[in-house]
Amino acid sequence: MAATSAPIKVDVGTDQLISHAAHFLGKAKKDVVDAAVREYIEAHRNEINDGIRVALNQLDGSPKSAVSLLAGLSPDQLDEYGGMPAES
Repeated sequence: MAATSAPIKVDVGTDQLISHAAHFLGKAKKDVVDAAVREYIEAHRNEINDGIRVALNQLDGSPKSAVSLLAGLSPDQLDEYGGMPAES
């Protein structure tokens, strides 16, 4: 199966850094970005996992908890904005 790619947008300064690194490393820009992202994620894996745990702890299986998490609102704030329709 061929790998698919998706475009990403970076600011001009970052693009220049990627271009210079790719040139002097003799690599394609996409390979530099791929390696950088993988290294960054590995270096921050504990923080990412902590965020996942916090998010999962907020979910109780109800639509209200899912909407609350996705909207970035506490369940009380969600209720203040009209709450969720009653489940049937």
